[in-house]
Amino acid sequence: MMEDFTLPFWIYLCILTMLVGGLMKKILASHLSAAPTLVAWLGATVLVERLWAFCLPAALLLALLGLACCLYSAAKTGALPAALPAQDKAVLITGCDSGFGKATAKRLDALGFEVFATVLDLTGDGARELQRTCSARLTLLQVDITQPQQVQQALLDITARVGLRGLWGLVNNAGVCVNFGDAELSLMSNFRGCMEVNFFGTLNVTKSFLPLLRQAKGRIVTISSPAGDQPFPCLAAYGASKAALNLFINTLRHELEPWGIRVSTILPSSYKTGQSSNHGYWEQQHKQLLQSLPPALLEDYGEDYVAETKELFQSYALQANPDLSPVVNTIVQALLSPQPQVRYFAGPGVGLMYFIHTYCPFSISNRFLQKLFVKKKLMPRALRKQSGFELSLHNNNNNNNNNNNKEEEKLLQL
Repeated sequence: MMEDFTLPFWIYLCILTMLVGGLMKKILASHLSAAPTLVAWLGATVLVERLWAFCLPAALLLALLGLACCLYSAAKTGALPAALPAQDKAVLITGCDSGFGKATAKRLDALGFEVFATVLDLTGDGARELQRTCSARLTLLQVDITQPQQVQQALLDITARVGLRGLWGLVNNAGVCVNFGDAELSLMSNFRGCMEVNFFGTLNVTKSFLPLLRQAKGRIVTISSPAGDQPFPCLAAYGASKAALNLFINTLRHELEPWGIRVSTILPSSYKTGQSSNHGYWEQQHKQLLQSLPPALLEDYGEDYVAETKELFQSYALQANPDLSPVVNTIVQALLSPQPQVRYFAGPGVGLMYFIHTYCPFSISNRFLQKLFVKKKLMPRALRKQSGFELSLHNNNNNNNNNNNKEEEKLLQL
């Protein structure tokens, strides 16, 4: 039976096998939960069964693939070296007033790192908590990463402390999300504010500390966002700044490989950080936006439309995960793993989101993204008026048609 198939068929079959194998490798490396992984396995089984039923039963093929993956995973796990020691390693973390930065500074200090934690306010609650709970190894530095002079002063202070050891780790954590709403409603100052902190500030810090990092052949760990890779509605300013950051970090990873510096990006899911759970913050942002919009633009969108967006963001923030440990754990892994990953998905759902974004048709991934984040119910006011006018016009046309039909019926009766 097998002699009936030509050489091109076998070439096609080999290529298909390679594609299916590559897909399964990506699925297994995507940190997905059990359910999506099982669905992917079953889908691959059905596909191979349709195209390869004459050669091997699908169940046998699945068993062979599963056995191969288990043997590969066991061999990889058995050969995995132990984590690197934290002692005598210095790490700089930006944005430690609250959130991921503060939690990471505490964890790294407890592990034995020499931690340099930047804060915006040395007298703030976050800085005082770090001073109270951490060891003498932790040093607080007042740094606004958008101010080059403060970054340079921090570089001088840290260089004097680490000497020839250099800097083992730089954790680029500082970032802001200063807008919510449609791109047309977002102020230019919001776009510039996000770029100044999330991109230019992180760029300046990274470039400034690269000599110390090269000296230690250390690590760069950057906290980014899925919004930099996927078009989340109402996050244009934030997403654009993170997209620029992602491209810079990915380029830097290739350029620094010959120097022995490992570069990792962490993509968290939704967590309660900064002002996200502060009701007054959202009210202030909403009030500022209404005062800044041109009257004609506000008329087109409507105050109720803007208010709904604010309420959706506020509700989404309240539902965010308060446990920051998944992100902190991935930062520790990226700093201490002998073979750190290029990209870490921190938190539930991120791996599935990227899997759908990468492998599913655009229509499915686009709908998934809209359902996942801001679920708008209201249309802008101008569109509602237009829809109402069209509906009214349609009803009038129907009424006219009905009247004409009745007149025709009367004439026929006569």
